[in-house]
This record gives sequence, C-alpha cells and structure tokens, in this order.
Amino acid sequence: MGRFYFIIWLRWAVRLTICSVVWAFFIASIITIYLYISQGMPNLNSEISEALFNIFKFWFPIAWSFTLLLALFRSLKYIFNSCINGYEFKLLTCSSVSDKDSDDEFIQTIGYGDLVKVWRRWFMLNIWLVGSFMILSLVYTYLFTSFDGVFEWFNIYWLFTFIILAGYFSFILLGSRCKKVKVVKC
Repeated sequence: MGRFYFIIWLRWAVRLTICSVVWAFFIASIITIYLYISQGMPNLNSEISEALFNIFKFWFPIAWSFTLLLALFRSLKYIFNSCINGYEFKLLTCSSVSDKDSDDEFIQTIGYGDLVKVWRRWFMLNIWLVGSFMILSLVYTYLFTSFDGVFEWFNIYWLFTFIILAGYFSFILLGSRCKKVKVVKC
C-alpha cells in the first residue's frame, strides 16, 4: 500500500511540475515577447537581452502562481482509475453512496465536472497540510536560523515544495476525508 501511495504521488508530482512550469514559461515568454514588440523591437545587444531576461524572471513566478492552481485542479483527474501495485483510486457516483451493491458505482470516465467537490476537499486538506509545514518552518526559522521571519526566505519555490510534500500526505488521507473516493484492489 505504501508503494501505491508513493508511485501515485510521484506521478502526480511530475505531472504537476511539468504542467505548471511549462504553462508559466509560456505565459512569461508571451509577456516578454509582447513587451519587446511593443517597444519597437530594438536591436538585440547585451543590455536588451539582459532586460528581456529580467522581465521574464519577474513574470515567471507570478505566472507560476496562477498556473500552479490550474495544474492542481487538472492533475487530480489523473490519479483515478490507474492500477498501481494492485490498488487504485476510484471515484464514486452520486447514486452509489446509497446503493453499494451496484456494479456501476464507480465513474469510469472522469470529467472535470465530476472532480469539483472532491477537489475542494482535497485542496482544503492540502491547505491545512501546507499550513502545518509553514508553522514548522516558522519554528525552525526562529530557533535555528538568523532570519527574523518567514517572509525573508519564503517565495513561490518554497510554497511549491510544501505543496509537493503535502500532496503525498493528502493522498494517504484522501480516502478517509472524502466519501466519494475509495482505494480499491484491482
């Protein structure tokens, strides 16, 4: 069972990372190119190239903040109905909560509309887990570092790390926190 959670988490983490970073790279690139074109496309030299890189560097974390939320929603769809190490996450239909004996109790083709309620519960669970990581980080910061507060070192990159770590624990707790999600043998 531990191997199932680790592999499902690893797949989710890779998908989340690739999707959110690629989208953020694309958005930051589009903004940078737009600003370059709107300034009359001056000849590229070291100063212009450095300025374009700084513009990209400024917009990338902002774009990543938005694409991370979108990728969190989209990535949840892909944890269901994939058999890993003899187990899989299954999403229950609305009618199956009262009728447990039917064969159609699980949704076979999951759409994004089916995930809204599950995603809200899972997202709130992640928020609580990330919040607890933040509290532990704050304690560590005050006791063992020279930083005066959390906002001296905290940025989107640390938040992403906490989200990835919280994702592992949230998958373990997902079946007990959300009644529409079950871990079944396959």
